[in-house]
Amino acid sequence: MSGGFNQIPKEVFEETLLQFFAPIRPFLDDPAVSEVMINGPSQIYIERKGQLTLTEAKFESREHLAAGLRNLAQFVGKHADEFKPILEGRLPDGSRVEAVLPPCAPDGPAIAIRRFFKETLTVERLIGFGALTEDAASALHALVASKLNILVAGGTGSGKTSMLNALSSFIPEGERVVVIEDSRELQLQRQHVVQLEARPGDPKGRGAVSIRDLFKATLRMRPDRIVVGEIRSGEALDLIQAMTSGHGGCLSTLHATYPRDTLSRLETMAMMSDIDMPLVAMRIQLGSAVNLIVQVSRLQDGSRKMTHITEVLGFDPKTDTYITQDVFVRKYQGLGPNGQILSEFVPSGIMPRCLEQVHEHGMDLPACIYDAANAAQGGAQRNGHG
Repeated sequence: MSGGFNQIPKEVFEETLLQFFAPIRPFLDDPAVSEVMINGPSQIYIERKGQLTLTEAKFESREHLAAGLRNLAQFVGKHADEFKPILEGRLPDGSRVEAVLPPCAPDGPAIAIRRFFKETLTVERLIGFGALTEDAASALHALVASKLNILVAGGTGSGKTSMLNALSSFIPEGERVVVIEDSRELQLQRQHVVQLEARPGDPKGRGAVSIRDLFKATLRMRPDRIVVGEIRSGEALDLIQAMTSGHGGCLSTLHATYPRDTLSRLETMAMMSDIDMPLVAMRIQLGSAVNLIVQVSRLQDGSRKMTHITEVLGFDPKTDTYITQDVFVRKYQGLGPNGQILSEFVPSGIMPRCLEQVHEHGMDLPACIYDAANAAQGGAQRNGHG
């Protein structure tokens, strides 16, 4: 069957595939829609600006919806039926599809389509949306340029990938950046970028290339920076070891809701690796590998905001805890007239310990950090400012 498809021009095949998804085509063409959720043929929700809405759109029948999924499976070179009821794939425009078929989804196929936006959100646009402030952006510029290891953490749909894209724009132009992802989502705003993509095995499990495999290859490709799209399992330990062995300036994302959870989640994933290491040794290594956590969150009103920039100072074996301090925090001030959450993102008044490394790279932090620290210390001298 697929042999015949190979002769069809790609554009024709793509158009035919999209005809199967005609009822949701308007949402796929609407740049304001970030997610399309299909709960069986007659219940379709969309997410627009963080808010969920039930639409009027419907598929004619379960069969029509299932036929669309079969075509998608063929398009991405996979197979989906009652024996393989979970399908992961991408639409021609890059949007990510996760589908569960009956009998595992008894009300008809359940599908979530995460839109892929070709236009990259720049730091300026994120500041315009109120996701972060100019001061926080200039602090992050200094921290990224100074080759600190940074994790962007947040829940599902909190804007981690957009934030990682934006942070990548602070990487100095002369550096060679290697990007490793499960499926290509990052669009780094840099010239010298090597994109590597993991690959699942075929139905017999052959030909699989994991993020860990690519990571090991990357270390021999003279990277100035390693960017891992998302840490999901054992590659966490490889990344931690690279960070501690002199590969500075690594950037990655992971799922976690608060900065403290981020470190324990990273620890859990590092434990999924097959390397046997005493827990306390691994924690000490992790505590010295990660320098900063940039926490992003989707607030109750649907807006996506940066909530913390947290410095990681290490792991204390005596108290069995990671030592962290917030450099910027979001302060909440209640609700506005239209139900929007009022907040501001401000320096905590704590001077980051990594300041020396920032100065070594010829960078400096914005004045507001010094001012807040001075105010907190009652006007102590601006130590080491320069």
